[in-house]
Parts: sequence; C-alpha cells; structure tokens
Amino acid sequence: MSPSTLALPLFPWILVPLFLTSFIVLFTSPTCANPEAKRLYEDLLSTYNRLIRPVGNNSDRLTVKLGLKLSQLIDVNLKNQIMTTNVWVNQEWSDYKLVWNPEEYGGVQTLHVPSQHIWLPDIVLYNNADGNYEVTIMTKAILHHNGRVKWTPPAIYKSSCEIDVEYFPFDQQTCFMKFGSWTYDGYMVDLQHLDQRADSNVVDPGIDLQEYYISTEWDILTVPAVRNEKFYPCCEEPYPDIYFNITMRRKTLFYTVNLIIPCVGISFLSVLVFYLPSDSNEKVSLCISVLLSLTVFFLLLAEIIPPTSLSVPLLGKYLLFTMILVTFSVMVTIGVLNVNFRSPSTHKMAPWVRYVFIDSLPKYLWVERPSKDEDEDTDTLAIITPTSDTLKFDIDDAPYDIPAIPPSRYDRDRYGDSTKFFPTDTLALPAPPPRVDDSALIDELDDTPSTEQKTYTSINYIAQHMKNVDTFEEIEQDWRYVAMVLDRLFLWIFTLAGVLGTVGIIFRAPALYDTTPPIDVIMSKVAQKRGADYMGPEN
Repeated sequence: MSPSTLALPLFPWILVPLFLTSFIVLFTSPTCANPEAKRLYEDLLSTYNRLIRPVGNNSDRLTVKLGLKLSQLIDVNLKNQIMTTNVWVNQEWSDYKLVWNPEEYGGVQTLHVPSQHIWLPDIVLYNNADGNYEVTIMTKAILHHNGRVKWTPPAIYKSSCEIDVEYFPFDQQTCFMKFGSWTYDGYMVDLQHLDQRADSNVVDPGIDLQEYYISTEWDILTVPAVRNEKFYPCCEEPYPDIYFNITMRRKTLFYTVNLIIPCVGISFLSVLVFYLPSDSNEKVSLCISVLLSLTVFFLLLAEIIPPTSLSVPLLGKYLLFTMILVTFSVMVTIGVLNVNFRSPSTHKMAPWVRYVFIDSLPKYLWVERPSKDEDEDTDTLAIITPTSDTLKFDIDDAPYDIPAIPPSRYDRDRYGDSTKFFPTDTLALPAPPPRVDDSALIDELDDTPSTEQKTYTSINYIAQHMKNVDTFEEIEQDWRYVAMVLDRLFLWIFTLAGVLGTVGIIFRAPALYDTTPPIDVIMSKVAQKRGADYMGPEN
C-alpha cells in the first residue's frame, strides 16, 4: 500500500480543526476587533447619570427637536373617535457629557448605545386614547462625537380625534397628535420641530411621508405642524408642545357601492308603488318592504358613526328623507286604494272630482282612457210595452232568416198578402183561424191579461235591472279611473321629489368638489416605488 493511499483517510480529520478555528475567529472578531468602541463606551457611561438633565448649569435650557415620520395610517374609528397610526418619533438633543475626540478613540465618530443607559426627554402624546402615553419600544440611540444624540423609536399611537360626521361618507377629517414634555417646563426643555425656522412656529409639511404606505380608505391632503406654548393655572412657566395635524379626505368608492347606490335604488322602489295596479293587492306590501329595508340601512349606519347629537350625517339625512318619502307613499297608497274600491252604494262622486280627475287632468299626465263605442253609448234597452208593434214584427226586419212556410199552410188568397205574424209561430203551425180585424184583437188583449202581457212585464223588469247594473258598473269604473289618475299623479310627484331630494342632499358635500391632490401619493417613496414596479422596467 502506497503512502498516498494511507494519507487519504487522514484528510477529513485535518479539515475539522481548521473549520472550527475559522468559525471562532469569524464570530468573535467584531468584539475583539473594535476595542476602541468598547473603551469609548466605558469612558462615557461609567460615571454617567441618566436621571440628571444634561446641562452644565441648572438654569440652562436644553433644546429638544422633535419630528414625526408617518409609516401607516392604520385606522380612523368613527364610532370611538380614535385615530391609530404607526409612526417613527425622531428626537434630537445635545448632551455635553457624551462628547469625545474621535482621534483619541481610533476615529470612532458614532456610537450606538441602549437608550435605557442615557438621559431621555419625557416626550409623551397628550391626546392618547388607550393609556400608552410614552414610547414602549426602547431602541438604541445614536451618539455623535460632538454630543448630539439621535433617538428614533417606532410607536403605534391611538390618539383621540374629534370626528365631524356631517358629510359622511363624503367627509373630510382633521386629526392631530399633541406631543410635549410631561414634567419639564419651557425654561428647562425647549421643544422645537426638527425643521422649524426661527421666524415661524408653523412647519408645512410637518410630518415626513417618505416611508408612508398608502391607505385604502383615506387620502392625506395636508400635514402641518404647529408649535404652541401653553400656560397652565398651576404654574407660571410655559409648557411648549407641538401639534402634528393630519387633514385627510375619505375615499368614497366603498361607501358609494355598498351604501349610496342601494339606498338610492330602494328609495326609487317606493316610486314604483304608484305604477303597480291597485287591483293587484301588493301596493302596501311593497311599501312596507321598502320601509323595512331602509330600517336595516339605518342600523348599519348607527354601527359606523359616533352617537353624536351635534349633527346628522349626510347619509343619515338621505335615509331619513327616504323613510319620510316611503311613509307618505304608504299613506297615499292607502288613500288611492280607498278611492279604487268605492261604489255608488257607499260614495257619490262630486262634480268637481269628475271634472278634475276624469275630464281635465288625465290629458296632462299622459293617461288615456279607452273610448266607448258609439253604438254602445246610444243603444239602451228601452222599456218594452205590450203594444201592437211589439206583438208582431216584419219578417223582412228579422235578425235571422225565416224559413218559407209551405203553401198548404199559408194561402195568400185566404189570409191576404200580409207578411206579419206572431213571433211565437213556428214551422209546425196549426190551421190558421179565420181572419179577424187587428184592432179588435188588440182591444181584446188590452182588456184581458194574458200570458204574453205578463211575459213582457217581466222582460221590462229585467231590462230595467240590467240598465241599473250597467250604470252601477260604469260608476265603479269611474272610481277606478280616478284611482289610476291619482296613481299617475303621485308617480310624477314622488319621482320629482326623489330626484330633487337625492341631488339636494348628496351633492351638498364639499368634498365632492374638492380637487386638491393628495400629498401622500406625491411624497411617499413607497408609493412611487410600487407605481414603478407596476409600470415595469421598460417604462
């Protein structure tokens, strides 16, 4: 066996110590390679007292500069009037105890130290809504060799915000975040904005939006910051604070699709009630169904907006207007149904009702009543009296063909050339009696009641009854026609009221005419980068 063959199994055992040595050197080298930073840390903080305000003289004023970088607008709770934001709180001040010469420490110019080891200003959010007034995540602070300290902790704040719901959902809200020192007055700690100029207390824009993630519900319009000095009754010293104002406009697509359009559709369903025939017996049911639907929308609205009595939201006004409209439509529908089912036995039609709703108004409402047949208007059943003319009729005037009578039963020479005969005659006629005088026959019938006379009396009664029934039905049809005209009249009235009410209420919101472009889309680098990714590298 050659020596090279014996050396092959020993090769892995030689590599193991090499890998272990490299691993130890790799992960321990930063600690051992930066002894100057370790020495600097020990020299600065070994005798440092983080409880004492870092000034040379107790009467000196320490200037703390404050800035806010908005990362995300998490939520604006209308019902609880709380704005939830994700921010970075930029704080800068000078600490004379943390000054060093970089040349003495190997050129180290900055040092990252835990913020719990140095003095921190007690900057809190005054209008906090959940109890966490101060920053909860204690990130490291950055120390510069000239004594400047920079601390930028992230925080999620829930701040109280007075919500104005007058034009909801086409509303515009202005919320603020008030920051200030809780214990130090203005003579001890002077709070200023990072970008504040000496001649002004207003900074616009006062919030950094470069790392802002665009909200799906709100457009940010302006973010000014204002420095104020407030004097409290307890103390003579001023207490400075900074208001970070956020003016935002609601994006209305969600509410338009899910609230406005359904409400408008339901409101116009109440108008269609008057197009429904009165005889269908579904008019009142449709009105009640629409009223219940609006009640459900009212309950949804009550879950969104705050329970305030200062103003009624725009959507609430529209729902209230629609409910009043539907309520009136129910009342009017009941009245129209009452007119529709009137009859001569219960109501008498006044002349002015006939003139207005039958003769005059229909032509202006495009309501056309079918015209009656002229023959039907003039042809009435006359009262039949048993005269000679009614006891006989001419064959030529008969409404149907009369069969010819056999010659053996009808002899013209014997009975004359008269074509008159009794309507009760049939083809199987008995032998005709001897011819008598017609006038004598009529006189005899007048004096002696006969079956024919009783029959004609009954026919007269039936004819009069039929005439009364026709008159009764004609008056009922007139009442129904009046109800139809009323339906058409209220159809136009309620349509006009619905259109004017919808336009007059919804289009009163100033946000509908505000063309101010949102600044979050312009200033946010996150939004610009996302837009560039959507456009593609070729664009």
